[in-house]
Amino acid sequence: MTLLILIIVLALIFDYINGFHDAANAIATVVATKVLTPFQAVVWAAFFNFLAYWVFGFGVADTVAKTAHTMEINLVVILAGVIAAICWNLLTWWLGIPSSSSHTLIGGFAGAAVAHAIAVHGFSGYVGEDGATHYWYEIVSWYKAGKDGGMPSGVLIIIAFIVLAPLLGVIASYLISIWLLNASRKSIG
Repeated sequence: MTLLILIIVLALIFDYINGFHDAANAIATVVATKVLTPFQAVVWAAFFNFLAYWVFGFGVADTVAKTAHTMEINLVVILAGVIAAICWNLLTWWLGIPSSSSHTLIGGFAGAAVAHAIAVHGFSGYVGEDGATHYWYEIVSWYKAGKDGGMPSGVLIIIAFIVLAPLLGVIASYLISIWLLNASRKSIG
């Protein structure tokens, strides 16, 4: 029971750290360009964070929960994952390195689950409750095909989009900039 309470307290601490870690990324540009005052930017960010639940639901939480297979997850693994995420968030915040708290949590849980599987079963295969042979690297959901044409999921998809998201942002902003420059030239002339 003490371990569960500790995990809940650490999860709340992670949530607090997530707030000041990611809030600066979310509102820095509009404050620096004086589009909004700091107070307006914080209210704006809080409103849309609250609205995101109603529009998108628990998509990120569901992804984090499906990082590792539940057969090998216990309170110690959860504790290790949360501690790792807290440490990484504080380090990247202190050094000014932009990073995603959600990705940090996924990485923390994946690493803790793999470490637990190796500690319990070693590097060799073991027979699970289902009678099949399992290996330590199978504990993490690396890739799962989408159902009925849906998006695939898994840690490898998350890693791919960590790389693809900035590239897609660059392409989209380039195309929008070209469009705006051409549109403003036509309206001025």
